[in-house]
Amino acid sequence: MKILMIGDVVGKGGRKAVKSLLPEIIDEFQIDFVTLQGENMASGFGLTLETVMEMLESGVDVITSGNHVWDKREFIEHLENPKIPVIRPINYPNNTPGRGYIYESSPVGVINLIGRVWVGEFDSPFSLADQTLGNIFLDKKPIIVDFHAEATSEKAALGWYLDGRVTAVVGTHTHVPTADCKILPNGTAFVSDLGMVGAENSILGAEIEGSLNRFITSRKHKMQPETKGIMNFNSVLITTDDNNNKATSIERIDRKIEI
Repeated sequence: MKILMIGDVVGKGGRKAVKSLLPEIIDEFQIDFVTLQGENMASGFGLTLETVMEMLESGVDVITSGNHVWDKREFIEHLENPKIPVIRPINYPNNTPGRGYIYESSPVGVINLIGRVWVGEFDSPFSLADQTLGNIFLDKKPIIVDFHAEATSEKAALGWYLDGRVTAVVGTHTHVPTADCKILPNGTAFVSDLGMVGAENSILGAEIEGSLNRFITSRKHKMQPETKGIMNFNSVLITTDDNNNKATSIERIDRKIEI
């Protein structure tokens, strides 16, 4: 099986890049399944039903999220809809709306976790991964993990912790693609960060002026996604062994497009 995992999509420009590039990438590489990190899709903060449907219609199968999943309050009720394949980190408290993984209804199991180093107070991603994997099994289908975390060391630690128990552990959140794609000894694909789908001439997908002023003045300025210009499309392609659902390869699929 060939699985494409797309980095954090930032605003309208990122969504346009996905709509333009994803169908041809699916055809070129004969992709079977697509995930996308969507917590920045709607004006840079959160998701809406409209932006989710836009990405699903472009060929995405499951949308993962992170700390910005709650930013658009009107979308929170949709997290409870089993027909909308959007998940939030599973290590939020048990009474939090939504679900943290998809398994039964999907040809690929997808688990969403969030880190604790420099991100926030959450339950242990390691313990929650253990609990979740007690209910799902790698011998039946591939299982992939989106670990939405800041610290590269925390991401690497989870990759090694889950080596051989899941098909892939990929990092998201920093919007910076990393060059450390590898297959761990027991067959788990790993990369520290997928990167983003957003403007090249930006600060992590945001307009330069607003972000820069925060550093210069130490005051909050309104942050807006950069919606025009060259957009970077960052993703990785993971190929699995159909006999055991472990990864046989992981490679970067990066593109640029002018919007």
